[in-house]
Amino acid sequence: MAKRKLSKRQKERIQTIQERRRQKMELRAEAALQDSDDEQLFEGLVITRHGQNLVVADQQANYVHCLFRQNIGHVVCGDRVVWQPTTEGQGVVTAILERSSALVRPNFSGEEKPLAANITQLVIVIAPEPPPSQYLVDQYLVAAENIGVKTVIALNKSDLFNSESLQDFEQEYAHYQATGYPIIQISAKYEHGLDPLVEHLKGETNILVGQSGVGKSSLINALLPDLDLLTGKLSEASGLGCHTTSATTLYDLPHGGQLIDSPGVRSFRFGNLTRQELEQGFKEFLPFLGQCKFSNCSHQQEPDCALRQAVKDGKIDPQRLKNFLHMAANLNKEY
Repeated sequence: MAKRKLSKRQKERIQTIQERRRQKMELRAEAALQDSDDEQLFEGLVITRHGQNLVVADQQANYVHCLFRQNIGHVVCGDRVVWQPTTEGQGVVTAILERSSALVRPNFSGEEKPLAANITQLVIVIAPEPPPSQYLVDQYLVAAENIGVKTVIALNKSDLFNSESLQDFEQEYAHYQATGYPIIQISAKYEHGLDPLVEHLKGETNILVGQSGVGKSSLINALLPDLDLLTGKLSEASGLGCHTTSATTLYDLPHGGQLIDSPGVRSFRFGNLTRQELEQGFKEFLPFLGQCKFSNCSHQQEPDCALRQAVKDGKIDPQRLKNFLHMAANLNKEY
């Protein structure tokens, strides 16, 4: 989707409105802190955010409705924070603890904003229909490599493949397995058909990404059978009612691990990258980077290109280099 173009006046108006809201919320947060005990500081986990309202899980897994001080930065789902109780079931977040990772994307003004924090694994969901795109998969893999998280490629609705088409898929995607990216086949149609995914989710803070129609929402509903109950509990804690259903939210999975669900993140790609960051997003390129004859090699026509030689030697899949070159030609543009 193309980025919405805003005029300078529209951008200034948005900034003015946002600043007014920030000042208003800062006054609310400061007012709440005036009557609190300065000695009571606790760590918590941000479960969801809607506007200036947070639901924070305390160390006993109880939900607390919190505001947050505006000078601490942009708080998102998955953040570990320091919070201070004000009244029963209420508090104010006063600091964000260091993040291990963050997914970001540009806002209407072109400024990159975090969407979710402290993710440890990206689950790339593909399916027979719509036909899987290696180019899209590679975009997600570049994003994962650059934020330092693990990945797993999940072929959903695998029951729609016959033996011949499944064999074709396995051959076409074999280089991902060889590069170190696990590929699992899952289907909600069969009993225990999601077991491979459940096993990979354990012990990780996961997020599901993939193009529309591959079944991400169905997977989330299957992985979280008590989703309505959990959503109701969040709504009660936050006082936000149905708004929590459209907010980025972290859930504990019944069999272990955590899942962050966000409509904004499900179609996530990478944002603004340098060419060097893009190269490093293809991890099988790493042994060959810096080995080309020319330091500014574009990996297209130059003689003695280490990447093209690696393709000839069977060490890099030709489609991966082709996808890299397409991405490099479109750096910092919308895909």
